[in-house]
Amino acid sequence: MSIMDALGLGELTRMSKRQVIFHHRLFDYSFIYSLHVQKILYQFLNFGMIISSAMMIWKGLMVATGSESPIVVVLSGSMEPAFHRGDLLFLTNHKEDPIRVGDIVVFKIKGRDIPIVHRVLTLHEK
Repeated sequence: MSIMDALGLGELTRMSKRQVIFHHRLFDYSFIYSLHVQKILYQFLNFGMIISSAMMIWKGLMVATGSESPIVVVLSGSMEPAFHRGDLLFLTNHKEDPIRVGDIVVFKIKGRDIPIVHRVLTLHEK
C-alpha cells in the first residue's frame, strides 16, 4: 500500500492541482474553522448593513418631512372609518400652513411617549 492510498489520494493522477489543494484543505481544521468564522463575520456584516440602511432611511424621512417622528401607527379605533388600528401614517410638518377644520394633526403631550392623532373639528381663535 502506497502513502497516497493511505491518505486517500490514490487517484492523484486524475485530479488537477487545484482539486488536490482543495482536497488537502478539507482535512485542515484551521481551514474549516476559518470558513466558519468567515460565514459568521459575513452574517454580522449583512445584519449591520440592514440596520444602517434602515437608520439612513429613517433619518432621510426625518429630514424630508421636517418631523421628529415621520411615521406613526394608529393605536386605537377612534379615527375609524378613515384610519383603522395598525394603519401607518406618514407625517409632514409644514409650519407655514395654517391648521384648518378637517385636517388631521398629530401631537405629543409632555410626559407621554405615544403621539396622539386627531381630526380638527373646530377652531377656537383668541
